Amino acid sequence: MRLIYDPGAQRRIAAPGEFGRVAVLYGGDSSEREISLLSGNAVLEGLRRRGVDAHPFDPRDRPLDELSSKRFARVWIALHGPGGEDGTLQGALEYLGVPYTGSGVMGSAIGMDKLRTKRLALSMGVASADFVVLRGEEDFEHALERLKLPLIVKPATQGSSVGMSKVERAADLPAAYAVAAKLEPLVFAEAWIPGPEYTVSILKDQALPSIRIETPRVFYDYEAKYFRDDTRYFCPSGLSASAEAHLASLALAAFEAAGASGWGRSDFMMDAAGRPVLLEINTIPGMTSHSLVPMAARAIGVDFDELVWRVLETSFTRRPAGPARAKAPAKAKASAKRKASAKRRAGSRGKA
Repeated sequence: MRLIYDPGAQRRIAAPGEFGRVAVLYGGDSSEREISLLSGNAVLEGLRRRGVDAHPFDPRDRPLDELSSKRFARVWIALHGPGGEDGTLQGALEYLGVPYTGSGVMGSAIGMDKLRTKRLALSMGVASADFVVLRGEEDFEHALERLKLPLIVKPATQGSSVGMSKVERAADLPAAYAVAAKLEPLVFAEAWIPGPEYTVSILKDQALPSIRIETPRVFYDYEAKYFRDDTRYFCPSGLSASAEAHLASLALAAFEAAGASGWGRSDFMMDAAGRPVLLEINTIPGMTSHSLVPMAARAIGVDFDELVWRVLETSFTRRPAGPARAKAPAKAKASAKRKASAKRRAGSRGKA
């Protein structure tokens, strides 16, 4: 059974039974497994508190075809990183015909790739930091000359700041590259932007209030995101109404450029001129006690349980495709055409 994306099928659900049996996919085998387990358990508990028939499902330990054989009606995806957030899982669910939350295959794949997201966002007028793709040491000199120091080195398709390093001395660039290249072959260097960081959560095509992030660490890294208690979050972020509206429009434009949908987040730095510069988008953000989407949702009066309910509602935009209409054989088409033409000629003679 094939699924199609139909935004018009989005609807509000009144009773938990309308969702049917729900699998919360979490865990997996990416470098972000630890965070995925935290997110998935939080989502599972939130759904159950609302009466949803939700069950844990770790694809590291169970084959995906169990989603069909165990008759799950839909899936809440809480898998972070490659294998869960990059379109591969979404493609498998499309093949199995099991509706799922959030972005589809294309939006997930592009959103996971920071480089392609940047290039597409730039085409929509969303500013992004200058960058140089690093294929190896032959590109180091060019990166240092173009971007200057400090700069930051990133693997292109990892989440949660995994494999990222700030480089303040030219001598440290090879080691930073090695850390990123150990995770994947696609690595790039990006100009360092020292300004404050902002994030805008997105829920059903609506931008939620922005959050300003402050961390005592070098940057908002894995530790600062999930485990530090000295990371500070400001929501409202302190932007003027016009700046807030502008940032929201950029967040939605970046999301649209990547083909993402349902829910997620767009992350920005503010440069020295006060211009928002896109870092990346996130199509399956964390849902832990330190996570940003629940924080932004609370700012508009949406608690955690209501948030996971509304995200689950996005699964209704993935519905089974109708049966393909059979094409009439060419000979039959020609015969029908001749008959219609003869009928018109006969009618014309009668009128004369």
